[in-house]
Amino acid sequence: MKLASYKDGSRDGQLVVVSRDLATAHYATGIASRLQQVLDDWNFMAPQLQDLSDALNRGQARHPFPFEPARCMAPLPRAYQWVDGSAYLNHVELVRAAGNSDVPERFYTEPLMYQGGSDAMLGPCDDIVVPDEAMDIDFEAELAVITGDVPMAATPEQGLDAIRLILLANDVSLRALITGEVEIRLGLLQGKPSTAFSPVAVTPDELGEAWQGGRVHLTLQTTWNGRKVGLCDAGPDMRFHFGQLIAHAARTRRLGAGTLVGSGTVSNPGVDKNGRRDWPKGYGCIAEKRAMETLQDGAPKTEYMRFGDTVRIEMKGRGGESIFGAIDQVVSPLEA
Repeated sequence: MKLASYKDGSRDGQLVVVSRDLATAHYATGIASRLQQVLDDWNFMAPQLQDLSDALNRGQARHPFPFEPARCMAPLPRAYQWVDGSAYLNHVELVRAAGNSDVPERFYTEPLMYQGGSDAMLGPCDDIVVPDEAMDIDFEAELAVITGDVPMAATPEQGLDAIRLILLANDVSLRALITGEVEIRLGLLQGKPSTAFSPVAVTPDELGEAWQGGRVHLTLQTTWNGRKVGLCDAGPDMRFHFGQLIAHAARTRRLGAGTLVGSGTVSNPGVDKNGRRDWPKGYGCIAEKRAMETLQDGAPKTEYMRFGDTVRIEMKGRGGESIFGAIDQVVSPLEA
């Protein structure tokens, strides 16, 4: 099933069930009013929502209406916890190589992860509001999952079992601020403003055979200012699957139902005809493109995002259908 949260003037929105083709929706009133309620009592409420989803997909729901992504908040507008990993090591290797820094061996056996702000998630069509362009605004095209309760010291298998929903994320980064935070070895905080999420979150079964081993084996598409810049395969190059990321986050504490766990920027390695590193499938963040330019030409050429820039992140099924709907945002200045 596919779930979304419609804007209704409240902090948490109104839960709706969305059809598989994203054409219609139905309020979940009578079952649950918001997504966190469902996550808190998944075994009781999820089957009821599944029944409504089945009726909606058969065209038998009583009060369907056209689904409008622009009316969506993040599926989970505020979460108890948002932690973001870095499961695609090509991203880490590129950025570090451009800075003449080796990747520590530990990075290949233990996921990188930071804890971000989770009290004000962005909807898929909400503006990316930033105080200053000089903060070096970057998008990051990612996948994420929402968990049920996870015990402390959970195994990766327990982590996989705890996954309730899958969605897309734009983990916005302010690179100029991140650089300073990394230098003092504290953070990330100011360099990571609110993250945006796709219009809908879907249960793993909606992905069919594309969901294997805690990875989504589909292409993540990123478009910047109307130009497609990334067609990255989210499956084979994910070093740590979502079960491993969840287990890492739960090593010394339990995770409450409604925890969001991100994959990090989806990234694929490649080599051009001269044996140099290349990005044959594009990039999921500007920092990667700048790193490649530095490695190949000695200095970056591509500028970060400016006010008025747009970014669109979407994942389509093997039949060309949009699975999660699109994150479609514009960068805007903070109003005085």
